[in-house]
Amino acid sequence: MNSLRFSVLNCCATVLLLLSSIGNAESAADPYQKIELVTADLLIIIGAHKQDYPNNERQYFDALTELLSDTVDFKYISKRVMGSLRKTATPKQRSLFVEKFRRGLVETYGRGLINYGDQSIVLVDRKPLKDGQRTLVVKQEIRSAGDTYPLQYSMARKKTGEWMVINMTISGINLRDIFRSQFVQAAQRSEGDLDAVIAEWTTESN
Repeated sequence: MNSLRFSVLNCCATVLLLLSSIGNAESAADPYQKIELVTADLLIIIGAHKQDYPNNERQYFDALTELLSDTVDFKYISKRVMGSLRKTATPKQRSLFVEKFRRGLVETYGRGLINYGDQSIVLVDRKPLKDGQRTLVVKQEIRSAGDTYPLQYSMARKKTGEWMVINMTISGINLRDIFRSQFVQAAQRSEGDLDAVIAEWTTESN
């Protein structure tokens, strides 16, 4: 289990790298272009913080959060992670979990990103968008030292026209499903005490 968690965290770190510059306004209507542009902005952030890290960790996390806020639909993902348990949560609990979920992802994978190395990132199977299309899966491959890691980004187009990431699958591992299972297990251990689950939530747990 620890080996699986290590692999997932490392892959997620790379995914976060790939997603971080999606918020470019010029590519708002083109999800493929968003994915292709993902590396540039974060590499600048890493370069600006790497030398003094971890002394500047908070500033680093803040920079990542600013990028991701217009990229990943944390509210939607956290809703799916809570699943049916969301129905019993209060509005305050739901809001707090969104914040905890976002913070956990940024901090966990941000720490992995700081040592990111050069890899070949290739967009595959690009298809023309259909009129009125609202969802799609964008596929990429990370190629490094003879290894290939397939990535899939589930994306949805909001009413504003902006494409947002709503899930990620890495080498067949569905991250949203993993986090949902993690939430359910935490709820079972706490005997349904959602305040306890939210207070102790971390994307590294279990």
